[in-house]
Amino acid sequence: MAKRVLIADDSEFMRNLLREILEADFEIVGEAENGVEAVDLYKEHDPDIVMMDIVMPIRSGIEATDEITDENPDAKIIMCTSVGQEEKMKEAIKAGASGYITKPFQKPNVLEAINDVIPA
Repeated sequence: MAKRVLIADDSEFMRNLLREILEADFEIVGEAENGVEAVDLYKEHDPDIVMMDIVMPIRSGIEATDEITDENPDAKIIMCTSVGQEEKMKEAIKAGASGYITKPFQKPNVLEAINDVIPA
């Protein structure tokens, strides 16, 4: 059965890119454009994995990750980060992120990051 993925990114371009990379191998259960939506959609769909952008409006990916992992310690969340966000990555790992990928995304890197977190 296909693993279920939630995509959270405030950029429609990035969400579409991730969807294109993932839809062949995964079921995309939802797309969020801010951290509040990400938390709501997580509760609604209980995905196997979340692709979470760090910098989002209303609530950042780090705050959303913190909230999701508080209630779901086993949640698998991969942070999507831009080059130069190392400090934020440390915060994200503290908040409970399982791993991260750096933009611009390449399909092999994305799939490798997911496989590191949820082995096939």
